[in-house]
Amino acid sequence: MTMTDITKMAVLFLALNLIVFSVYFLDKQAARHQRWRISERTLLTLALIGGSLGAVAAQQILRQKTRKEPFRSILAAILILHGALAMVLAFAPLWAPRLHLDF
Repeated sequence: MTMTDITKMAVLFLALNLIVFSVYFLDKQAARHQRWRISERTLLTLALIGGSLGAVAAQQILRQKTRKEPFRSILAAILILHGALAMVLAFAPLWAPRLHLDF
């Protein structure tokens, strides 16, 4: 993987997380003005597809769904899953020779 590929992936990751943060912001605004809300399923799905850091940032900065269970626990599990996946991807090139895989 080239540095250009890594940069592109980082930009896409950042953009996705900014979008997720924005969606959480819109939901918070809707809650304040007693308007139609974005479903928890949608918010968690956005976190699951890669926006977990944006979701957690919004949760902490906007005080969005900080006491709502099981939402909090599910979001924490998604964040842990993404962290584990990032670790696997980061160390995969080191493990490849031992596993006889070509990355």
